[in-house]
Amino acid sequence: MTSEVTRSADEAMDLARRAADIEARLVKIEAAAVTAVGGIGFGKRVGEGTNIAVERFSEVAIHDGLQQELATIRRAEAKLRDGDAGRCDSCGVAIPVERLEALPWAVHCVECAI
Repeated sequence: MTSEVTRSADEAMDLARRAADIEARLVKIEAAAVTAVGGIGFGKRVGEGTNIAVERFSEVAIHDGLQQELATIRRAEAKLRDGDAGRCDSCGVAIPVERLEALPWAVHCVECAI
């Protein structure tokens, strides 16, 4: 029982660290978007404007992915607090230990995650 409590505490700390890292990355991306100066001009230097547009689209995609990952981590933290960690949110089956070792914030089994 003590080893399970220690493991849960360690998992909670790992999830909290990962969440803090993602939040810091989100702040940087959001700050960069706010401080971006100038619009995208399409004139003689179309290539330059295109590069800026592609970069902004990439930043938006990264931001969206990080927000999704953060939401999943928050769900995993809630499951850990509620004593329901390691069970798939969709089908209720136990998530394999190997999956949880590779992706500690997994809230779906492999079959449901696909």
